[in-house]
Amino acid sequence: MSQQKRFQASRTLMVQGTTSDAGKSALVTALCRILTRRGHRVAPFKPQNMALNSAVTVDGGEIGRAQAVQAMAAEVDAHVDFNPVLLKPTCDQGSQVIVAGKAIGHMKAAEYYAYKPQLLKQVVAAHGRLVDRYDRVVVEGAGSAAEINLRAHDLANMGFAEAVDCPVILVADIDRGGVFAHLVGTLDIISASERERVVGLVINRFRGDINLLKPGLEWLEARTGKPVLAVVPWLEDLHLEAEDGLSRAGDSTGAADGLNIVVILLPRISNHTDFDALRLHPQVNVRFVRCPEELDTADLILLPGSKNVRADLDWLREQGWSAALARHLRYGGRVIGICGGYQMLGTHIDDPDGVEGPAGSSAGLGWLNLSTTLKATKQLHRVTGHCLLGEARAPVTGYEIHVGESLGEGLSLGVFALDDGRLDGAISEDGQILGTYLHGVFDHPATLNVLLAWAGLAAPAHFDYDAHRMREIDRLADHVEAAIDWSRWPMPEDAPTPADSVTPVQDF
Repeated sequence: MSQQKRFQASRTLMVQGTTSDAGKSALVTALCRILTRRGHRVAPFKPQNMALNSAVTVDGGEIGRAQAVQAMAAEVDAHVDFNPVLLKPTCDQGSQVIVAGKAIGHMKAAEYYAYKPQLLKQVVAAHGRLVDRYDRVVVEGAGSAAEINLRAHDLANMGFAEAVDCPVILVADIDRGGVFAHLVGTLDIISASERERVVGLVINRFRGDINLLKPGLEWLEARTGKPVLAVVPWLEDLHLEAEDGLSRAGDSTGAADGLNIVVILLPRISNHTDFDALRLHPQVNVRFVRCPEELDTADLILLPGSKNVRADLDWLREQGWSAALARHLRYGGRVIGICGGYQMLGTHIDDPDGVEGPAGSSAGLGWLNLSTTLKATKQLHRVTGHCLLGEARAPVTGYEIHVGESLGEGLSLGVFALDDGRLDGAISEDGQILGTYLHGVFDHPATLNVLLAWAGLAAPAHFDYDAHRMREIDRLADHVEAAIDWSRWPMPEDAPTPADSVTPVQDF
């Protein structure tokens, strides 16, 4: 079978990037949605992810947040096979290593590099199970396809593509500049066999007149021998949950007379997607703040999750946040802690076994009457229940991802009654401070309104974050679908039929 026919027959397509943040996650999300709408049963896949934003799967494991969003686009439940290896950095040179949804320990970079050969078989096996169950598997690479120093034992990019013999699309971000050098340089650096499996190029985040770009596209195709499958225009104000960093999330301001919320930007902040529903709410202004001097006016301060709670608690004190939070409370402000932030609000945090760092104990901020002991076994739960604030018993949905157990009298004043019979969270006797282990606690519109009213917003408007998120996924899919030149698409069965075909943005 020729290489072209072999790749056309493949049910797996991989998207790799020339750089980090080139648009891999967005393109995979769009393709999952496009192919699902065309009647295919689609699974997203990322062999190895490094991210502090994660999600709990239907089978009780933990995967990267981006693959959970891609599962939403494909209208399937998130499963551990979608992201068999997840790395959650705890320091500059070390990460918690999660394999098949479960944490197996912490490793320094050199330790993990030596361990990687053992993981490729598990990654390939997870992919094989998906191929058996789905019509299409759309794979997202990690970082750059041409990270030469990591090429040995690679399982995130071309190492995986070679192992499963799948075609690759290479995407580059023109907005950051140097797009032709990125694409040509990447193709020049990778090996001959890797270069052969690149079946097309995508240029992402283009602004301007496509006619002015055409000479460059013609040169690029002549230079590389690879077709440009799409030039995807810039999509204004797209909301897609971030895989990790805050670079394209940022603050949200402009709600006149709205509620002012400050999120403390911890060095090891995790699951900052918890606050997306707040950032998008029309009556709320959200700012991510690192230093207390930037605090300014705030009705509500949020302590987010952390991948190293005691280290981030030390950082809070060093930065002067203890005094700033006390002053905020004296003036009647409100505070919510989520997960690690919730643990910080207690009297102390014990880590006798060194689960997140050096073994030891740290005094908490002392505003909730509870203490936390970190344990090696991670709690992973999808939960439903109702809010105990107010009288409406507003429904709540969310998920737990935490090491540690919190105990104390403060837990008798719970915030959420869960359907599994547990109480979650605690609220201070004066009603100003609230903590919860639930990620995604702001996503349900009813509970969102209860919490906004508790924080001081008069008459919160209805905002359905889940519906907004799906509208944005569809908007992205429509945008990418129109940009692709389907006549050049490497897997013909994925192309639209003449009756529902779309007009490409570009014409090469």
